[in-house]
Amino acid sequence: MSYIPDPNAVFPNAYGTTCFIKNVVTAPNITIGDYTYYDDDSDPTGFERNNVLFNWPEFGDHLIIGKFCAIAQGTKFVMGPANHRMCSVTTYPFAVFGGLWAEKTPAHLSQLPRKGDIVVGNDVWFGRECLILPGTTIGDGAIIAARSVVAGEVPPYTVAGGNPARPIRARFDAELTQLLLRVRWWDLPPEQLADLLPVLCSPDLERVRTHLRALARPSPR
Repeated sequence: MSYIPDPNAVFPNAYGTTCFIKNVVTAPNITIGDYTYYDDDSDPTGFERNNVLFNWPEFGDHLIIGKFCAIAQGTKFVMGPANHRMCSVTTYPFAVFGGLWAEKTPAHLSQLPRKGDIVVGNDVWFGRECLILPGTTIGDGAIIAARSVVAGEVPPYTVAGGNPARPIRARFDAELTQLLLRVRWWDLPPEQLADLLPVLCSPDLERVRTHLRALARPSPR
């Protein structure tokens, strides 16, 4: 009998390299949506330890990743405490070494620049070894090319890449993009989503467009 993959499984398939990371992350300032996975042939369950860098929750920033994102091996998210003080003539973090240095300098975290949260939408694909910097916002359906360094904003359904990453092209025309953002297929109940998969995975974009128009149409009262 066929089954629907369990979003609460750590390893959802037989490969052993793919981990639904919401089930292994523990930091209070990290939120991961259902079915978002990290793939790594050595330590997929170590995502929080190895791939979320300089995460000190007391700093106050957050990492928020939506549903159905695919994160390739080596992709890293850099949190705000990775930054150094830039408001003074030296950027050296004297306070972190303790002793008289800590006594003579202001509290370290209080002087760091604050770029804001990292917010990733739904159905975002990260290629290998991307680096996502503090304050980045990535829209639904975006694709981030391998080894890109991302700061700022990536619009929904945009392919972006490079260092620094820049938009390369829109994935779809404006109408299809808006239909996808209205339908929000990632929020459908599991059984309804399973029925929609032949449409979502079809290369016939006109068929997809027609189907999404019907889904986006308000129900008669």
